Amino acid sequence: MADSISFFASLPEDINFKIASLLQVRDLCALGCSSKFWKQVCFSDSIWHHLLTNRWPLFRSPLSPNLKTWRRLYFERHIDLGLRAGSVERFLKGCSRNESLEVDDYLQAVEIVNGARFGFEDIQRLLFKPEMNVLVNLVGVHYCITNLGIPGDNLVKVLRTCEISDRHVCVKWWKLGRWIHGYRGRDELLFRWISLENLATEEDETVLRVLRRGTVLEVLRVQISAVDHKSIPWSYQDNQ
Repeated sequence: MADSISFFASLPEDINFKIASLLQVRDLCALGCSSKFWKQVCFSDSIWHHLLTNRWPLFRSPLSPNLKTWRRLYFERHIDLGLRAGSVERFLKGCSRNESLEVDDYLQAVEIVNGARFGFEDIQRLLFKPEMNVLVNLVGVHYCITNLGIPGDNLVKVLRTCEISDRHVCVKWWKLGRWIHGYRGRDELLFRWISLENLATEEDETVLRVLRRGTVLEVLRVQISAVDHKSIPWSYQDNQ
């Protein structure tokens, strides 16, 4: 043990910084508790500032006057986002009726996530759990595409890893009837069954565009429902 510490102590400081910065947070903390040398490296502000800005690139917060360390800020933000994710889940549960959700409530949930500046890792850990309602998963997918700009292929890999890629939702939207010869026709109901994976890679973005815009212009209402994959007609699945 002493020989290994002597070896690393002889290395340039930036090399040890690079080694420590590649570790998972749990492993970094464990290494920092193994010796005085590694405690100095692993618990340094430079390491934790790197971890914080790498995990949350949209987060901008200087150290507060009460001398918080970057390590403390990291864990405070980690805990806070866990609480925010719980509030999103409770909000959607309170708004949904019979597993259906109106688009205004859905967009409000997306805005809660956006306001907290979730990172991609947070979405994976907190909103992509298979035991959650698929509507919560959907909010995470929407945020990743629209706000984080995650490429579809990368997002699909994560959805598959989290075992939620084949979960489905049904999006219905009612369009104002067209005016023909001075008369307005009947309002039109459109709908799509779509999996989270297909939403992430949808080329024409029809469903995502409806979810983004909500009830504007000719769209009177948008409703999102959780769907059991087994209940979708096979003929419809084959056309997806």
